Amino acid sequence: MKKITVDELKALSPTLSAGDKIMLSGYIYTSRDAAHKRITELIEKNEAIPYDLNGAVIYYAGPTGTKEGMAIGSCGPTTSSRMDKFAPDFLDRGLAAMIGKGERNEAVIKAIERNKAVYFCAIGGAGALACKCIKSCEVIAFEDLGCESVKKLYIENFPLTVAIDCHGGNIFTEGRKKYCRL
Repeated sequence: MKKITVDELKALSPTLSAGDKIMLSGYIYTSRDAAHKRITELIEKNEAIPYDLNGAVIYYAGPTGTKEGMAIGSCGPTTSSRMDKFAPDFLDRGLAAMIGKGERNEAVIKAIERNKAVYFCAIGGAGALACKCIKSCEVIAFEDLGCESVKKLYIENFPLTVAIDCHGGNIFTEGRKKYCRL
């Protein structure tokens, strides 16, 4: 399993292939539907957004409340397709990677390829385990959205699978083909 930092990700994404397993460390941002909508509105108004998209990693998650002694509560991935209408623009603005669960539409896949980005899947249903890799959490925007506010997380050795790579590799389509041959 490759260990990669967020800072290395943009340069290393062309070396990643669908199905690769990695451990990611560094700063990432949580963002879901409501936050994506607000960020898009800020972009359209030519106003500052909560974080620089260039080189950033977005984790589609809405963590639960923080438990004593922990940086964050349960923090599992959200279904990524809900962000598909926003993802191509974010990728074109330099987003390095997205973390979530489930398939992506064709426009997102083309944007991943065009921008040499990557889409990772995190293990769904294991949010209580995922939070152990999250060492710090800070709400940085849209606090009124509660669990859907934008948070800056510091993660260490967060286990991920490359779901869609920048060369057209896709575990969802490739997995179906393999399964149908059995």
